[in-house]
Amino acid sequence: MPESSVEFSNVSYALPSGRLLLEDVSLRLEPGTTTALLGRSGSGKTTLLRMVNGLVMPTSGETLVSGRPSSGWDLLELRRGIGYVIQETGLFPHMNVARNAGLAMELARRPAAEIAERVAAVMNSAGLDPSFANRMPWELSGGQRQRVGLARALATDPGILLMDEPFGALDPMTRAEMQTMLRDLLHRVRKTVLLVTHDLDEALYLAERVVFVESGKLVAELAACEVLRSENPHVQAYVNAVHRAVR
Repeated sequence: MPESSVEFSNVSYALPSGRLLLEDVSLRLEPGTTTALLGRSGSGKTTLLRMVNGLVMPTSGETLVSGRPSSGWDLLELRRGIGYVIQETGLFPHMNVARNAGLAMELARRPAAEIAERVAAVMNSAGLDPSFANRMPWELSGGQRQRVGLARALATDPGILLMDEPFGALDPMTRAEMQTMLRDLLHRVRKTVLLVTHDLDEALYLAERVVFVESGKLVAELAACEVLRSENPHVQAYVNAVHRAVR
């Protein structure tokens, strides 16, 4: 995939009932940067994220991936250039770790030796010892399963990485470990990342830019270093709700 930019140009999305889930959203993700989407449940964050890989198509406006409207891509080609990490990991229970991690390459009919070499590399990047290769998903902890999901998303070396609440089901200590691993990894590989999270501290730790979505509208877009001192009322309300125990 060429320059891995993502742009939402006046994007709206309405259900068949006419209810708007997204309304006139314009946003550009610069190549090699991480952008976090924050907002209440049901605010439209995941719908916006799914427009990048064509799981949702806008009712109006355009989503452009590497300068090309998503409607103009062959969806298989588009998705091969995009890694996708979700909270539930989506690992296949009947496949071991190595096969789960290399599945996208297997489906692309890459040679077995190439798959094995790449799987070893991405497992190492995700902090998984080679001894995990033959384990089954049910033998892993939640954090280990999430590392496998991340390794799988990176296996084809995509230019774009979509992450939808990837650490939401983890305990605080494991979540912090995963965040540290991910930040170090993203600094090395420089993917264009769109991260959906409810965790403000996670967004500030991982992302260069933070975007706030409310009722389907983009209400703030800030550098991460500007969030805590922002005077935008939507941002202040979110910060106060998250940090209300801080005195």
